[in-house]
Amino acid sequence: MRRREFLSSTVAASAVARAASGKALPKRPYKDGVELSVIGLGGIVVVGLEQGNADRMVAESFDRGVNYYDVAPTYADGEAEQKLGIALKPYRSKSFLACKTTMRDAARARQELERSLKRLHTDHFDLYQFHAVSSMDDVNQIAAPRGAAEMFLKARQEGKVKYLGFSAHSAEAAIALMDRLELDSILFPVNYVCYAQGNFGPQILAKAKEKGMARLALKAMAQTTIPKGAPHSHKKCWYTPVSDPKQVERALRFTLSEDITAAIPPGDEGLYQMALDAAAAYRPITAKERAELLASAKGVEPIFRA
Repeated sequence: MRRREFLSSTVAASAVARAASGKALPKRPYKDGVELSVIGLGGIVVVGLEQGNADRMVAESFDRGVNYYDVAPTYADGEAEQKLGIALKPYRSKSFLACKTTMRDAARARQELERSLKRLHTDHFDLYQFHAVSSMDDVNQIAAPRGAAEMFLKARQEGKVKYLGFSAHSAEAAIALMDRLELDSILFPVNYVCYAQGNFGPQILAKAKEKGMARLALKAMAQTTIPKGAPHSHKKCWYTPVSDPKQVERALRFTLSEDITAAIPPGDEGLYQMALDAAAAYRPITAKERAELLASAKGVEPIFRA
């Protein structure tokens, strides 16, 4: 099956599933009365698609209730921003658009912000984030004089960004940055294997709640690392994701049952559609189901450790 045919059949199947369930995608509070769909569309989803297919993917997502879109300039060297920017045009005024920068100094962060605004055909971002905070060096550079944090604050005063946040791959760095700066939200891995085998996630969640920050989740559907040189089951995932529908449903229910606002699924189109279907039928995970899921991760290598 060719890619275009696959995408069309996936979208059609998704529409049938939605019609059968009759359920809209749930929304949860972010801040200040803003509510986000519990599943957001990550910009990697549109990478590799023809623009027409990217347009249809975003239109279908919006029709299903997705109002949260997250992207970064590092996704395929700007392809994600360029394609999402065009696809999101008809829905921009009704959507919550988040973007990021890996630049740690004010000057380069400003350059990247302005370029991202142009690529995404918008005059502001609802959320702008320090991308992939992974070390204390990142934290120190961001918060230093003439660091990226200075630019973020100025951009908010100018109306070019509304909320400020960051994404994190290190518990130590995440906690340090939350202590250093007053931010609105954090985007971080909330994953059953990382909880069970890596002791990664609960401490970040607790700190964010203590600081009154909104919590957004990554990697809910990750399973384990890929050994060096081994083939990737999904080319847009640097890890091995869960892909069986029942596994997807359990993993996503675990994440959505934590105290978070929304989750960003993998960038693979098929897995993204599975996440939408699972979230539309979401029910909180029971204590017994949670314990069983965590126990099932025994011996599995997590993608992140504390």
